[in-house]
Amino acid sequence: MSVKTWMPPSTVRKSQLKSFRYKTKPSQHSVAMLRQIGIVPDIIMTRISGSLTKDMRRKIALFCSIQEEDLFEAPDVDSVYRLPIIYTKQKLGEKICDKLDLKVEEVDLDKWIKVDSILSKKKEKVTIAVVGKYIKLNDAYKSVYEALKHAAIFNQVDLNIIKVDSEEVEGDSSIIDSITTQADGILVPGGFGNRGIEGKISIIKKARECKIPYFGICLGMQCMTIEFARNVLGIKDANSSEFSETLHPVIHIMEDQKSIDKKGGTMRLGAYQCEIKKDTLAFKIYKETSVSERHRHRYEFNNEYEKLFCENGFIISGKNKEKNLTEIVEWADHPFGIGVQFHPEFKSKPFEPHPIFCNFIKKALEYKNKRAKSSD
Repeated sequence: MSVKTWMPPSTVRKSQLKSFRYKTKPSQHSVAMLRQIGIVPDIIMTRISGSLTKDMRRKIALFCSIQEEDLFEAPDVDSVYRLPIIYTKQKLGEKICDKLDLKVEEVDLDKWIKVDSILSKKKEKVTIAVVGKYIKLNDAYKSVYEALKHAAIFNQVDLNIIKVDSEEVEGDSSIIDSITTQADGILVPGGFGNRGIEGKISIIKKARECKIPYFGICLGMQCMTIEFARNVLGIKDANSSEFSETLHPVIHIMEDQKSIDKKGGTMRLGAYQCEIKKDTLAFKIYKETSVSERHRHRYEFNNEYEKLFCENGFIISGKNKEKNLTEIVEWADHPFGIGVQFHPEFKSKPFEPHPIFCNFIKKALEYKNKRAKSSD
C-alpha cells in the first residue's frame, strides 16, 4: 500500500542529517512523568527508525530504572503486519509472560510470515479512489483503508489509494475525469450531512456510465440510489430527507428514528441479518443466502420507490426481513456496482478479509487489465 513517508523539513540540510543522532532524553522525561502519576514501567518499548546502540540502551535502562533486557525496540516499518515477527524475534512475548508469571507457549508465525512475504514481493498495482468529505482527517476511514489492504493482500496486489475530497470535485468535470482515468475502482464510504454530497453523486454517475468498479458503503449506497433516481429514472429532485425537503425522498429516515430528538448513540447500531437473493452479485460474493453485518445509520432506502427502481435496472439483492429494510443494492449490466447499508469494513481481518472488499479489488484489477489491453 502506498503511503506518505516522513520527509525532513526543508530547513534541514543533508549534511546535518548525516550527523543526526537519536537522543534518549525524551524517553527519560516520559518515564519520569509517568512515575509522577504513579505508573512505573516494567518494560519500555522505544520507537525508532534504526536500532538502539549499546550506549543508548545503557542510558535508558539506567535513568528509567529498568534492566537492559526489559528494553525493546519498536521500529518504524512500512507495514504493521511485520511487527508480530519483529517482536517475536526480540522475545517480547516471553518477557511479558515472565513478568505476569504466565506459561510461555510456542508462537506460530506462519500466517504472519506469509502475509509479510506477500507484502514484500513486487506485485501488480491496483488504484482505488476513496471519495469522502473527511479525507483531510488522517484517522477518518481508517477501517476502510485497512479492509482494502486486507483484500489487496488476499489478491496479492499492491494497493494505491487516491484520497478524494468530495467537496473539491463538485461541479468540476475535469477533476472527475482525471480521477476516473487514474482509478481502477471507486469507493464512497459512510458519513453524515449534505456537505460534499453532490461531488459524490457526480463521481458515482461516472462510475456507473463508464462501468468502473464501484463500492458504496452506508452513505455511499444512499448516494448511489440518489444518482440512479436522478439520472436513470429522471427524478431530477430525488434526494435524501437528511439533505433537503424534497418531494422525492428516495432515501428517508427510518420509522423507528422519527420520534428521536436527541441524537447521541441512538442510531441503528450493531449486527442485523440480511437475506440475500440468489442469482445476484451479492450472492456470488457471499455464497450464502443469509449473513449478519454491522450497522450505524438513521436513514434508509424508501421502499415506496422499490418497484420503480427494480423495473429499471436497479437490483435490491439484500434485505432485512424483520424491518423490511433494504440492505444491498446493485446496478444491472455492470461488472461491479454494489452498495450496502451496513459497514462490512468492521468485520474485515488480515487473515479473513471481507468478501465484498476481496471481490472489489479483484474486479478493479480486471478492469485495469481490460483497460490496458484496449489502449494497446
